[in-house]
Amino acid sequence: MSILEVKGVNKRFGGLQALGDVNLSVAENTVHAIIGPNGAGKSTLLNCLVGKLIPDTGSVMFDGQSVLGRAPYEINQMGISRVFQTPEIFGDLTVMENMMIPCFAKRDGAFEMNALTSIRSQRDVLEQAEAMLADMNMIDKREMLAASLSRGDKRRLEIGMCLSQQPRLLLLDEPTAGMARADTNNTIDLLKQIKDERDITIAIIEHDMHVVFSLAERITVLAQGTPLVEDTPENIKGHPKVREAYLGESA
Repeated sequence: MSILEVKGVNKRFGGLQALGDVNLSVAENTVHAIIGPNGAGKSTLLNCLVGKLIPDTGSVMFDGQSVLGRAPYEINQMGISRVFQTPEIFGDLTVMENMMIPCFAKRDGAFEMNALTSIRSQRDVLEQAEAMLADMNMIDKREMLAASLSRGDKRRLEIGMCLSQQPRLLLLDEPTAGMARADTNNTIDLLKQIKDERDITIAIIEHDMHVVFSLAERITVLAQGTPLVEDTPENIKGHPKVREAYLGESA
């Protein structure tokens, strides 16, 4: 069963065709990777998935509802969370304070734009934040300033903040960019754990093929804004169209 459906999406920026007739189906409770050379349209597609960009034509449906034209908090309320290329955390706050922010913003599954209206007690929020830090293996870093964390730990904190909002779809935009290999491998292990332990679908844009082939169950390959191939990782490896798109080698 598909949780995310993209049909006939086109997007132009002036004379540039960024996306051309993109069709994409992401099955529920899977890890689906979107890959392609630089300029293939991956980020443009991701921005359409979260309502940040509105396609010129086509539709983007999440669990049967259109995401187009919705405000970010509405996208979040639908059950979609996004992790950006650069971790979006509050560097001047502690790890615990960062984790408390999304906990304050949630109540009975509903997103509250103004956290001050929350009737949940401070104790409830602290308990939820501590539980998520434990899940992220960061409880020993709770009093550290977020700015002092390594790139890998900043990403781990951001993912935990997203998960605190109980999303059904987690969108990851190059989550291992700029990481050392050890941090990359730790992030892979974390995402595997999340997939195994939670009722969640993950869609990932990533250049690192080690990450893609370690995580993905399905892969869509974009080139010049158009899907070339969608298949399993095993069938994507060595596919002539993929080799041509990446290396310029004709089949």
